[in-house]
Amino acid sequence: MNRIFCLLIIAVAFASCSPYQKALKSEDIAVKYDIASKMYDAGKYTKAIRLFEQIAPSYRGKPAAEKMFYMFGQSYYKTKQHYLAAYQFESFTSSYPKSEKAEEAAYLSAESYSRLSPRYSLDQGDTDKAIDKLQAFINNYPNSEYLPKANEIVKSLREKLEKKAFENAKQYHTIGGYTRDYSAAIKALDNFIADYPGTPFKEDALYYRFDSAYILAINSVENKKKERLNLAKASYAMLMKFNASTQYKKDADDKLARIEKELQQFSN
Repeated sequence: MNRIFCLLIIAVAFASCSPYQKALKSEDIAVKYDIASKMYDAGKYTKAIRLFEQIAPSYRGKPAAEKMFYMFGQSYYKTKQHYLAAYQFESFTSSYPKSEKAEEAAYLSAESYSRLSPRYSLDQGDTDKAIDKLQAFINNYPNSEYLPKANEIVKSLREKLEKKAFENAKQYHTIGGYTRDYSAAIKALDNFIADYPGTPFKEDALYYRFDSAYILAINSVENKKKERLNLAKASYAMLMKFNASTQYKKDADDKLARIEKELQQFSN
């Protein structure tokens, strides 16, 4: 037991005397930079960050500052500290716009912002910000090797925004089941379709728009029923025009048959 205790003391003493520990305690920023660079090259990014954080305020304007701040940003990026990585790379491109690393840093900054984007059901402020940053990168570097990836990320983020917008509009259809008022659902879904004409959720939106119009018509007061049945029939036609073999076809056809039957009473 005593032997193990002694070995632990020796290990702790050895660690405290390591070049890294000495660099942490040193007042010499050149020593800190040297060890931080070695930690970075060895992939020990967390240790490198501790040293970079210590010397960053004193390194601005120095000859090695450009390399140091690039490694600093990469260390945050490699450790998945996306907000700090985004900030550090953005600061790098602002401070060193002519650097050979400026394009890469600009991309990694924008990409880091995209990693802060939450799942679609949450507030999408960070998603909007990421799209703005990526679009700025695309505009500033139209021939970049990172362009395909940037465009891919923007597409993915926009689809997330569309999904949130669709789910919000669809929610009115769900609420209609409790309030028995589907007018708000029709309006919300119409707005969604108008705002996102090329959305991958268009078929779903058209179906729920039709279903809302159908329920509203079937349960309508008599003096509004014919008009609403015809509007529901028009909604069915919109869905079929978009995709005649829609996944909702059987349900939609069954409801159309009910609409046609209800309309017959107005032709007698």
